[in-house]
Amino acid sequence: MKLRRFFSSLSLAFAIACGAVSAPAFAQSAPATTTTESAPAVAGTIDAAPAAKPAAAPAAAKVENPYGLEALWAGSDAVAKVVLVLMIIMSAGSWYIIVVKLIEQTRMYRQAKAVEGVWKSATIKHGAENLENGSPFRFIAEAGLEATNKHDSLLEHVDLNDWVTLSIQRAIERVQSRMQNGLAFLATVGSTAPFVGLFGTVWGIYHALTAIGIAGQASIDKVAGPVGEALIMTAIGLAVAVPAVLGYNWLVRRNKGVMDQVRGFGNELHTVILSSAKRA
Repeated sequence: MKLRRFFSSLSLAFAIACGAVSAPAFAQSAPATTTTESAPAVAGTIDAAPAAKPAAAPAAAKVENPYGLEALWAGSDAVAKVVLVLMIIMSAGSWYIIVVKLIEQTRMYRQAKAVEGVWKSATIKHGAENLENGSPFRFIAEAGLEATNKHDSLLEHVDLNDWVTLSIQRAIERVQSRMQNGLAFLATVGSTAPFVGLFGTVWGIYHALTAIGIAGQASIDKVAGPVGEALIMTAIGLAVAVPAVLGYNWLVRRNKGVMDQVRGFGNELHTVILSSAKRA
């Protein structure tokens, strides 16, 4: 009887022990089952991610130069804008005069070649009519002929030689005065443009010092803009002055060559007119 109770107690203890072991095993296996079941879901999520690819990023916008000419105009005050506009006008006027005077001088060089036909004509009047309209050589020839035709009344008391010389010389001076039109503007631009640019430079440095004083420290971001504005003003002033000076010197030299031909024609015309008058 006691033996039976002993085996019963042993069986009960064994059953309890088995239950205690199986319970933790079940508790440990439960998370594994959960992980196993959630794995497909995670895998499905990972697999689904590539399917929903993000849209391609738009191309990066072009970064504008914060210290360029556009930024200079946008960030400058009224004084700096007036300086810029003034230098633009000076530059445009200089190039216009250079181009126009160059075309005019080229035309006069071409007209000078047609003067030889005047001396081959029967009369000076006929030879002058064959010259191109607006030609300075035709203007001088007509002035000489008009002097001979108007040598009457009170002018008869003036020697014909002096009167013709005066008329031709006056016509030559008018041609020379017309050829010098615009050269004074080039000289003015060449001499003043660097100082106008220098004024813009000083104004830009003033802005740089003001920015330093407001910020309390000389950081590069506070100084770069105004200093860049000052340097650009200097560069623009030189870019305006240099072509004006070179163009002035070049045009003056070409004017001298043209005027030599004009004076030579006037001297020859004077001689021919006096010779014709003596024969008459």
